[in-house]
Amino acid sequence: MTSNPLRRALVGLAGWAFFAGPAGPAGAAELVMFSDRGCSYCARFEAEIGPVYPKTEEARRAPLRRVDLGEGIPPEFAHLRPPSFTPTFVLVEQGREIGRILGYPGEMHFWGLLGMLLERLEGEPAVASVGG
Repeated sequence: MTSNPLRRALVGLAGWAFFAGPAGPAGAAELVMFSDRGCSYCARFEAEIGPVYPKTEEARRAPLRRVDLGEGIPPEFAHLRPPSFTPTFVLVEQGREIGRILGYPGEMHFWGLLGMLLERLEGEPAVASVGG
């Protein structure tokens, strides 16, 4: 039996896709953290939030992507308004900026601000506010 190169390539791609796992939804949201070496607030974020963020519901909805400004801004973020200081967290969905958190205000404020940004995502259920 002779082997068809096209068939081999398709079988290889199918196997790769199976082991790579399912891709996320097209245009899924991500939280982009723009940081810089020597940034003390970036280090504080990494110490307080960095280890737990991947385990949270927020990370499921918007995985964290770190961008070191010392290495330049990746082309996929070139259209965003450049951060004026670090850290700057930008929530992006389908290449569009949803909102940003300027600086790191501490753990409690960060989660609250991130929650407000996540409420703006398309297709997400509205969250009722409590209080007057």
